Amino acid sequence: MTTIKTPGTLELAPPGSGSGAALHAGTSDPRALILRNLRQSGIYIAFVAIVTLFAFLTDGVLLSPGNITNIVLQYSYILVLAIGMVILVIAGHIDLSVGSVVALTGAVSAVLVIEQGYPWWIGVAAALAVGVAVGAWHGFWVAYVGMPAFIVTLAGMLLFRGLTLQVLGNISLSPFPSEYQKVASGFLNGLVGGQGYDAFTLLIAAIAVIGYAVSVFRTRLARIRYQQSVESFPLFVARMLLVGAIVMYFAWQLAHARGLPIVLIILAVLVIAYGLMTQNTVFGRQVYAIGGNLSAATLSGVKVRKVNFWIFVNMGLLAGVAGVIYSSRSNGAQPAAGNMFELDAIAAAFIGGAAVSGGVGTVVGAMVGGLIMAVMSNGMQLMGIDQSTQSVVKGLVLLLAVAFDIYNKRRAGAIR
Repeated sequence: MTTIKTPGTLELAPPGSGSGAALHAGTSDPRALILRNLRQSGIYIAFVAIVTLFAFLTDGVLLSPGNITNIVLQYSYILVLAIGMVILVIAGHIDLSVGSVVALTGAVSAVLVIEQGYPWWIGVAAALAVGVAVGAWHGFWVAYVGMPAFIVTLAGMLLFRGLTLQVLGNISLSPFPSEYQKVASGFLNGLVGGQGYDAFTLLIAAIAVIGYAVSVFRTRLARIRYQQSVESFPLFVARMLLVGAIVMYFAWQLAHARGLPIVLIILAVLVIAYGLMTQNTVFGRQVYAIGGNLSAATLSGVKVRKVNFWIFVNMGLLAGVAGVIYSSRSNGAQPAAGNMFELDAIAAAFIGGAAVSGGVGTVVGAMVGGLIMAVMSNGMQLMGIDQSTQSVVKGLVLLLAVAFDIYNKRRAGAIR
């Protein structure tokens, strides 16, 4: 097979190359790989550094089986919100109301299940339906009336917080039945045995690693086929081994705690589904097009109003999912539930590499951004740092993330 060598140690295979190209094409220069996509690679490096730092500062407690399980349970609803938020940010919008919507959907579910005695699944369905309705409300004003999302969702933050108070009558409702509580606090354990650990958790993790490796390898082949630069095959294998080791370590810790959390399964399904939607569907490409260049997207035939409407409906749906998870986790509904959740979700999107101006970002990046916030919060709690200092640190991290995005834009402009 003949390859084409270009300056900078990159080897690119010609179009139509077979799978053998994946074994030879690419660069072995790690610095070139990092600088090629500094926004995303920097996030992963920062995540590893933060985990390492807090693991050291907490004498390893951060990475203990019980604490890793606790992080999953405590911050899952923020990660769910971050999925919807990063899609909005990619399209050039934002949603300031998601915390209030989490409270409202949880309140509706609590009234139906706790107060009126309906089955637990009726409460879940009602919460999701309310979330979709709220998303449609926001989508109408933004997409078809033409109001800025900032104003519409700011109004929604006040509106739906007030509705939450009315639905609950300014009181808290609890407890939910055990079936409802299992949504956020249940575990799958012992399905396939294991001596002192849950083998099912390890099995699911191994399947996930294999699926990820196959997906990334196919992406590598596609990039080579279209003469796009990739890392050398040894570095590619090293990256796969590193990711696999991290995932299996994480699974090993969960398997030695209480098994596989049900909420983690829900989150994994959402990440996979939305990752595929944003990267491999026409709708996903249209979202990126709208955020990258609205005029060009309109001239290209993208139905901008329709896309904008549905991404807000989607945000409402995910806020409903987060509302169910949060109310399940707290075993009740409170008027002040969801306070400041929108800021955590926005921070996760921007720290995860989304651009302030839109057009850039990934679901996986938002997950990493959310995990950075989760690890910092959990680590500082383990260290006994007071809440005020935690807020200062989170604010500085968000500020630095946005500054890093601006630096990347200026750097890219200078290169051109």
